[in-house]
Amino acid sequence: MSLPHLLWLILLGPLLGGGLALLPRSSRTVLAGLSALVLGHAFLCAVLCLAVFAAGPLATAHGWLRLDALSALHLGLLAFVFATSTLFAARYFATAELSLPKTRIFGALWLASLSAMTLVLIANHLGLMWVGVETTTLMTTFLIALHRSRESLEATWKYLMICSVGIAIAFLGMLIFGASASHVAGDTPDVMLWTTLRDVSARLDPKLNKLGFIFLRVGYGTKVGLAPMHTWLPDAHSQAPAPVSSIFSAAMLSTVMYCLMRYLPVVEAATGHVGWASRLLCLFGALSMIIAAAFILFQRDVKRMLAYCSVEHMGIVAIGLGLGSLGIFAALFHTLNHALAKSMSFCAAGRLGQMAGTHQMSRLRGTIRMSPLWGTGLCLGLLALIGVVPSAIFMSELLVVKAAIDAHATGILIAFLVAAGTVFLGMFAHAMGMVRGTPAEGCKPIPADASELVIAAMPLLLLVLLGLWMPQPLREALSQAAAIVGPLP
Repeated sequence: MSLPHLLWLILLGPLLGGGLALLPRSSRTVLAGLSALVLGHAFLCAVLCLAVFAAGPLATAHGWLRLDALSALHLGLLAFVFATSTLFAARYFATAELSLPKTRIFGALWLASLSAMTLVLIANHLGLMWVGVETTTLMTTFLIALHRSRESLEATWKYLMICSVGIAIAFLGMLIFGASASHVAGDTPDVMLWTTLRDVSARLDPKLNKLGFIFLRVGYGTKVGLAPMHTWLPDAHSQAPAPVSSIFSAAMLSTVMYCLMRYLPVVEAATGHVGWASRLLCLFGALSMIIAAAFILFQRDVKRMLAYCSVEHMGIVAIGLGLGSLGIFAALFHTLNHALAKSMSFCAAGRLGQMAGTHQMSRLRGTIRMSPLWGTGLCLGLLALIGVVPSAIFMSELLVVKAAIDAHATGILIAFLVAAGTVFLGMFAHAMGMVRGTPAEGCKPIPADASELVIAAMPLLLLVLLGLWMPQPLREALSQAAAIVGPLP
């Protein structure tokens, strides 16, 4: 099978696996099969990503499916997060003793979500990309209420309603872009291909494209969790099982932010100058950081705190994208770093929550005594997320600061520093509060196995490594991806 044809395999393989997940007669078999399928998907994604960075884009289906440096970077990240989260889910649900019917439902929806997010990243057609995002909403909705309760059902409906409205608004934005392109490229089936839009972007109607990008910013921004459309995110993260929260924050948010990255160079070229769409992203990125910082200070639930942390970090990515060349590089680097830290942190919070019977930080005391592995993992994960040296997040945030200084964006720089400093103080206090003291009565320690050690240690080691030294292949990969997002000449 040729490399372009592997694009079909990574798209349809998880979908077929989702159907097969309904067949096994034991929960253990479902989870074992799930792990094998996701690891196989991750291997194929790694092969494709390495091929793209070495030899250039891959395409099939008459160009409707395409993998370039930008999508390959996000695809590799998606594969890594799903692989680690799936391995963790096998242990997490074994302890939770999930019933066979629920395990089957989880396996089917989990793999369908992986297929939908893969479609978003390899779709060159903007309509297919939108279908992937909408399918992601439908598939992940029912994962939130896997452990059914009044609160989880409320969070599920809130997520479904808010994100569905957002995706509908994004659909209108996509149609506006298509109408603008059809006036230039003609009414052909390929008019909605991103490569077609890129080639004719300088001749597109600037007013239509500005209007379309506003709809897209609101629509996709809702799913990303950018303020003020972020309200679904804390409820969904706090009620979803920990592995689901992990893919929500570390994979899904980045995947939908990728959609905005695709439109950014087109709208900037259509408006005839760099700055309009960038300023819009900077504005909402700064607003997201400020709102997240204010709420983080007063959180009592560790998963809700991590959810607001996601709002903050998506705000940082949006600011980076709006600051131009260096900022785009920093935003992509930050996307990678955030995914590494957040996936592990949600896994740690979920495991500790199983032991304590709650995610309330007032009862998560003495976490390192409760579980040396996951207690240490959560503490170090929180420190990494607030940018403690030598975390790679410190380096990506430093690059964003430098980009703001170079761009003379004083207001954005002040908002960034104030919000980041507030988050630093708030999350550091929360982390130290959970480390100190002794575990509450009733805590039930759960022994960790070798797979959990890998899941906890590998992201932390990568964050330290990338904070001290960036390998040249990674630097080149980030540069290739950033060049695609950067404004067209």
